[in-house]
Amino acid sequence: MPSLKVVLVQQGVWDMPLESMPLAAGYLKAMILADPDLRDRVEVTICNFRGGVTHGEMADRLFADGVPDVLAFSVLGWNQRAFGALTATFKQLNPDGWSIFGGTHVTGQAGRVFRLHPEVDVVVNGEGELTFRELVRARLAGTSPRDLGEVAGTSWWRPDATVATNPDRPRIEDLDVIPSPFLTGAIDLVDAQGRFRYDVALIETNRGCPYKCSFCYWGGAVGQRVRAFSRARLRAELELFAKLGVHTVVACDANFGMMPIDLELVDDLIEIKRRYGFPLAFESSWAKNKSKVFYEIVRRMKQAGLRSSFTLALQSLDDTALTLMRRRNMKVNDWRELVEWLNREGLDCYAELIWGAPGETVDSFLRGYDELARHVSRIAVYPIMLLPNTEYADNMAAHGIVALRGDHDDFQYVLSHRTMSFAENARMQRFLFWARVIAENAVLRHVWLPLRELAGWEQSRVLNSLADWADTTGWAEAVPLREAAERGHGGGAPAYARAIGYLFTTSAGRRALELWWQEEVAPRLPDPVRPLLDEVYRYDLLTQPVCEPTDLPLVEVGGVEFFRRVDVRFDFDVPEVLARLRCGATVTPDPRPVVVDVYYRRGALNAVTSTNHEEIVHFMGESRPAGTPLRPVEDSSPQPA
Repeated sequence: MPSLKVVLVQQGVWDMPLESMPLAAGYLKAMILADPDLRDRVEVTICNFRGGVTHGEMADRLFADGVPDVLAFSVLGWNQRAFGALTATFKQLNPDGWSIFGGTHVTGQAGRVFRLHPEVDVVVNGEGELTFRELVRARLAGTSPRDLGEVAGTSWWRPDATVATNPDRPRIEDLDVIPSPFLTGAIDLVDAQGRFRYDVALIETNRGCPYKCSFCYWGGAVGQRVRAFSRARLRAELELFAKLGVHTVVACDANFGMMPIDLELVDDLIEIKRRYGFPLAFESSWAKNKSKVFYEIVRRMKQAGLRSSFTLALQSLDDTALTLMRRRNMKVNDWRELVEWLNREGLDCYAELIWGAPGETVDSFLRGYDELARHVSRIAVYPIMLLPNTEYADNMAAHGIVALRGDHDDFQYVLSHRTMSFAENARMQRFLFWARVIAENAVLRHVWLPLRELAGWEQSRVLNSLADWADTTGWAEAVPLREAAERGHGGGAPAYARAIGYLFTTSAGRRALELWWQEEVAPRLPDPVRPLLDEVYRYDLLTQPVCEPTDLPLVEVGGVEFFRRVDVRFDFDVPEVLARLRCGATVTPDPRPVVVDVYYRRGALNAVTSTNHEEIVHFMGESRPAGTPLRPVEDSSPQPA
C-alpha cells in the first residue's frame, strides 16, 4: 500500500465543455511513476479543473474522500488566488501536510507568494520535474519542510519564519529524462466512452527561448538555450494521439519552426496523418524569425492538408515601442513579404498586437492596426500586462508605468505610462473589446477585404461603427453586447466569452449583426458595390461555426463529422470574389448567381466557449458548388473558408 498520498492540481482559465490537458501535472506524475523507489510508495492523483469552478467545488473534490499528504499546484495568474484559498483550507485539515506552489507565475516570486499565502510551504523556482521528485523523497524520508536546504530550485520557510531560497537548479539538458505523461499513462487521455477527453492535445517539442522581450517571461528576461525532446519520443506521442482520433495537436513551444528538427517533427506528423487520418491540424507559437525551415514546413503542411494558423507575433508596428520591447531588430518585423506569400499559397494566418506597450500611442497603434489589417484581418489584440520576471515588471518606474492588480486574478494591468494616459487607455478598452470579439475570434472573417477594397472602409472604422451602434441603438438584441463591452475593461476574459458565445450560438446575436449592417453600414456604401457587399456579408454570417443543437443533417468525411447546409443561393459568386481579392485581382460588381453547399465541422461549441480563435477557424463553414461533396482534407485543394 502506498504510504504517501500526493495530489497535483491544475485549473484552466476557461469554463468550457471539455477540459484543458493537464500537461504540467502529467510531467510530475510521470516522474514519480517512473522512479522505482517511489512508485510503490506514493499514490499520485491529478485533479484538473475547468475555469469557472468555485472554490467550494474544488475543495469538495480535493478533500471529501480524504486529505492528501502533499498538495502541489501548477500556478498561473488566473488561479493563484483560488489555489491560495485552497492551501489555507488544506492546512486546517492537515497541518503537517506539504503545500507546494510551482509554475511561471511564482518562480522567483517567493517573497510575495509567502506574504500573500503564508500556508504555502515550498515555492519551486524554474523547471519542476526533478525538484518535485526530490521534494517527494524528502517528505518520505521524514524531512521537515522547514529544513530543505539540500533541495535546489526551492524557496521555503525557515524555523524562524524567514524565507530561504536555495541556488537555482540547472536546466534539464536531456529532456527525455522526463518520462512521457502520455506513453506512461500518467495523464488519462480518454473519457468513460473511450473518446479523447480534451479540447486539443498538448505537447512540448522543446524548451527555452533565445529572445529577451521586455513583456515576456518565456525567455526569463535573460534568454535560454533551446533544448529538445527526442524525435523517437515525440513520434510515439503523436502516433498515440492519431490512434485516438485527435483533431488538433498544439505544440507548447516558444518558437516552433526555428530549428531543422522541427521539420523532422512535421515530416513525422504528416506520415502519421497519412496512416491514421489524424491529426488534421497543428498549432504552435511559430518562430519569430521566419527561416528557410519555416517556409519548408509550411509548404509540406499545405501539401499534406495539415492545417494551421500561422502566427505573426508582431506586438507593435511602432519603432519606439519595438525598441523598448527589445524586438526592433527581429526579422519578424519584415512581415509583409511573408503575408503576401501565405496569401498566395491560400494559407490562413493571424497577427498579434499588444495595446499599451511603453512608447506606443493611440495614433501609432491604430495606424499600425489598420496597416496590418490591410494584409491580415484576424488580429489578436491583447492589453499589456506586467508578468513576473520580465523587464517591464522589474523596471516600472523607468517606463513611468502605473498598474493595477486584476479583480479576480493576479495579473498586473497597465493603466498608464509616459505615452499613454489613463483617459486614452480607458477609451481604447472599448476598441480592444470589439477587435478581440469580432476580428480576432472571426465573428466576421470574409467581409473585411471587400469592404476596404471596394468601399474604402478600414477595419478600425468597421469595428468602431459596430461599437457606436451597440452603445446607442434601442434594439434589445444589442443589450447583451453593450453589457459585455462595459465589463470588458482590463482584460475581461469572461466578458469576451459572453459576447462571442452570444454572437455564435443565439439567434438574437445573429439578428444583432444583421441589424447593425442594415442600419449603419449598408446605407453608407457606394451604390454600385452595395449589392455585392451585402451578399459577402451574408456569406460571412452563413459560414460562422454551427453549434449544437441544430437541425442540419450530419455527414462523415474522412472520419470527421460535418453538418451540411445544401442549396444556398447567392446573387454573386462570393467565393470567387474573395479568392480574386486575396490574390490582388480586380473584381466587378456584376451579378453572377451561384448555389453552394456549406459544411461545418461538428463540435464547435468547445472552441467558441473557450474563445480559442486558433481552434474556432477550424470550424468555419466550407462552401462547395451545390452537389459537390467535401473531400477528405488530405485530398483537398486549399479550402475557401
